[in-house]
Amino acid sequence: MIPNQGPFGSPPKEKRSRVIRIEPAPGAIIAVLLIIAGLWMLNQLLPVVLVLVAALIIVGTISPAVQWFEDRRLHRGLGIAIVFTALLAVTVLFITMTIPSLMAQVTSLVDQEPALRARLTNWLAGSHLTSPLAELLRKVHSGDLVKMVTSNALEISTHAVTILAYILSSVFLALYIMIDRDRLRGGIFSVVPRSHHIRLSRVMLNLETIVGAYIRGQVITCAFMGVFVYIILTACGVSNALPIAVFAGVADVLPYIGPLFSVGAAVVAAISRGPAVIIVVLVLMIAYEELESRLIIPRVYGRALRLPSSVILLSLLAGGVLYGITGALLALPVAAAARMLIEELRVELPGQQEQAKDVEIRERDDRGEEEYERRAEGMPAEQAAAIAVEISTDRHKEEKSLPAKTAAPGSDGKQG
Repeated sequence: MIPNQGPFGSPPKEKRSRVIRIEPAPGAIIAVLLIIAGLWMLNQLLPVVLVLVAALIIVGTISPAVQWFEDRRLHRGLGIAIVFTALLAVTVLFITMTIPSLMAQVTSLVDQEPALRARLTNWLAGSHLTSPLAELLRKVHSGDLVKMVTSNALEISTHAVTILAYILSSVFLALYIMIDRDRLRGGIFSVVPRSHHIRLSRVMLNLETIVGAYIRGQVITCAFMGVFVYIILTACGVSNALPIAVFAGVADVLPYIGPLFSVGAAVVAAISRGPAVIIVVLVLMIAYEELESRLIIPRVYGRALRLPSSVILLSLLAGGVLYGITGALLALPVAAAARMLIEELRVELPGQQEQAKDVEIRERDDRGEEEYERRAEGMPAEQAAAIAVEISTDRHKEEKSLPAKTAAPGSDGKQG
């Protein structure tokens, strides 16, 4: 074959280089810049956003109780006052039950520290495996710990005051939101096109449901922790078991450091009972923490928030990595809200095919919007918002009753 010639003597094909040009549209560039600016602004205003989110969580938690009073023909303002007064009473009761008892326990431990340390050192020195720990314990002095705490007292108190200020800001903001509910809701609806009012009201209703489910999950897990701590401390003959159990249950709310507080409180309370009781309490608490993180939390929050166990664990991990304890605390409701928004906004995910159920949901959306347009025509934003919420609430109740109606033909809940 002649060089530079193609097969069968044909002239060679010229090699042409391809140039790929990426020319983004001006609208896409502007959208990306706006997203970057929004994320930067969100990061700068993160404390304000967290206060707002905490206030909305408080509102979503107490709204069912206020609604319960309203359904019984009690004025909304009086219902709000009763609920907030009850929350204040519970908070004061918790403080009076736990803090003095814990302070007395710590003071007693400080007074007994030399005798307890000597007893623990002699017990550890009795074995060749634990003798190095005994030598290490002999070198530890309570004065060193007191000096370290005293040197960091200013920084700790500053953080405590800041956290308390954020908590109080969230509570008062939640109170203002509850009082001005109709006006705020009307303002939100006035800036949204009327064709989206029904969907907006459903999103707000589902967000309230998610917050309620999240709080119920927290109450269940904290109650389990408190009951477990009370049982083991009572069985081991530890005094003041009830306030310590209450503290451990409330501390369990905090991700990551909450279990440390719960385990630490139980172990510290058991110190006066000797090394054997300390080891028993420590082992049982660690075993329960593993059971809670592996089994109880995925099951409780999976049912309440309709999230798979894998999504729950990944959400907690991602929230903790991004924003620490606060991120982990808000990870589950944020994940549930994201899933809800995808469903309510009818976002078509890749690979998803339209089902008969989707067609039925779209038809119900159209009927709801037609009814809203008919009933809210010519009304101001506040009244129109109330009508949209009423329509969405009726549809939500109807959808909750659908599974029961579906399962009625068969005694086992299956259709033939």
